[in-house]
Amino acid sequence: MLSPIQEYLEALHARYAPVMDGQVADYIPELSKADPAWFGICIATRDGHVYEVGDTRQAFTIQSISKALAYGLALEDRGEEHVLSRIGVEPSGEAFNAISLKEGSGAPFNPMINAGAIATCGQVLSKDGQSRFERLLAYLSGFAGRDLDIDEIVYQSESETGHRNRAIGWLLRNFGIIEEDPHETLETYFQQCSIRVTCRDLALMGATLANQGIQPVTRKRAIAPQYVDNVLGVMATCGMYDWSGEWIYRVGLPAKSGVGGGILAVLPGQLGIGVFSPALDPQGNSLRGIKVCMDLAQELSLHMMNPTATPRTAVRLSYHGGEVVAKRRLPHSAITILKSHGKCIHVLELQGGLIFTTFEPVIRQAMELSNAGCRHIIFDLRALVSANAVSLKLLADLRERLSQQGVQITICHAGKIAAWLDHAGIPPEAIFETLDAALEASEDALLLSITGSSWRSSGMLDMHQCSIFQPCTAEELALLKSNLPPRRYEAGQWMIKAGESAEEMFVLLAGTAEVQMQGEGASTLRIDVLTAGMTVGEMAFLDGSPRSANVVAIDTVDCLVIHRTWFTALSDTRPSLKITLLQELMREISARLRQANVEISALHRA
Repeated sequence: MLSPIQEYLEALHARYAPVMDGQVADYIPELSKADPAWFGICIATRDGHVYEVGDTRQAFTIQSISKALAYGLALEDRGEEHVLSRIGVEPSGEAFNAISLKEGSGAPFNPMINAGAIATCGQVLSKDGQSRFERLLAYLSGFAGRDLDIDEIVYQSESETGHRNRAIGWLLRNFGIIEEDPHETLETYFQQCSIRVTCRDLALMGATLANQGIQPVTRKRAIAPQYVDNVLGVMATCGMYDWSGEWIYRVGLPAKSGVGGGILAVLPGQLGIGVFSPALDPQGNSLRGIKVCMDLAQELSLHMMNPTATPRTAVRLSYHGGEVVAKRRLPHSAITILKSHGKCIHVLELQGGLIFTTFEPVIRQAMELSNAGCRHIIFDLRALVSANAVSLKLLADLRERLSQQGVQITICHAGKIAAWLDHAGIPPEAIFETLDAALEASEDALLLSITGSSWRSSGMLDMHQCSIFQPCTAEELALLKSNLPPRRYEAGQWMIKAGESAEEMFVLLAGTAEVQMQGEGASTLRIDVLTAGMTVGEMAFLDGSPRSANVVAIDTVDCLVIHRTWFTALSDTRPSLKITLLQELMREISARLRQANVEISALHRA
């Protein structure tokens, strides 16, 4: 089953696959052999999950994208102060291959243009028995999470035609930016640009930078943490050649492009993006890649200046229906079914701001639950602060997609977001005021799907069907029937009021009663719901304390009344019957206490 995010990427790919504008780079002869139809899009999250579509495994040469990562190695080798003394960080406003040096010092304006990249190569050290290039290749491999290699044919083509870059190299030597014969540095630069990568590699490289330098798949550090911001900074201001200003305005992501057709973009703290399409625009950027990144940024609200952006997942708490149940008492048969099928219901409590990057892990978790057999997923929004249109549209898409697989998504505690949910296409019947109501609806649906009939009794129960009386003999049942008077309460009528003395206990034969406590102001809180076959008011009845809650009939209730005086007298007249009744009451109370312990544990895992 496709994730809504995967489906979105496939639609985005289909949107631009017919676009055949642009020109494949031909100033390096080998690059001209690229197929302009190649096209891949990939998103990698900071925890290593990858969404990809199209030609994401097609190898191509990294070209200028390597400049950003090589700059990180130069910083590690030489330190920030030394590197800044030789390479600036200001946008040049010129083409990537311009001979662009600062007047007087001869320093390149930034490490993203060719002059700056060649100077960067000159700052990388040969050490530990490895050449500059061997260290650069290993360094870039650390970002990709796999061993990269070089396209020797492209390297030879670059070296044979790189006359302009050689001129830049000698100028840098003239100004002392490069301190030795530039030949080896230039060949290292040509090799660096000829390293083979894929669109997937680019996305994971971006995710590594987003993850503060730790490769999300291998979990190994690829770049020293103190230099991640430096690399992202020059990518943001200079990474897209002389279109960098408009890029950061429209897309808002640190990025680097290469004439091989790749674009690497980063949403700091959250994800990496790789796009591959060899046809270039006049600035030397992938034409399709620019369009894709602009749409991604706009449609998924990925601009890094978005004030709601946060790297945290939106899931605050996660638990299943075997741990937390609706506040009501069910027949033992229904309780047994819910316990054995508890994982068919799952609650995800969301928090903070809901945007693409915080909701993406939620989508993954929901789909994993679906694949594991969960049939009801409840999103509890009580701790949610905000939600943008992108996340709510993804939520609606997720609900529609999972419903086709027989999984129902419901929402509770929507608050002010309820109107936005309706606008996103989520119907009112899927939205509940409280978690308890959502749990009750999910439990009822699950029980119906398993048993084929409603657990709710229709009509009046016989005494032997009530849990407290089930162990009784026929003779004991007859005695009880002759001594326990019946009583009826109409809907809305109080059965018990808080503060009263507990002189009676009730056994429900028909109808439903709700246990309530006073909330804030005039509101009431539902504590429990009692149905036919259950006892009402037994706690205060047993320990002699005043009533702690109200009980009101939800519909017409028929019950039997157990008076304290009669029950006390059983100690002398029928002690064995009293022991039987007390054992059943204690069994019921113990079961409720065990369930309360499970719920407390589940709700305190945050």
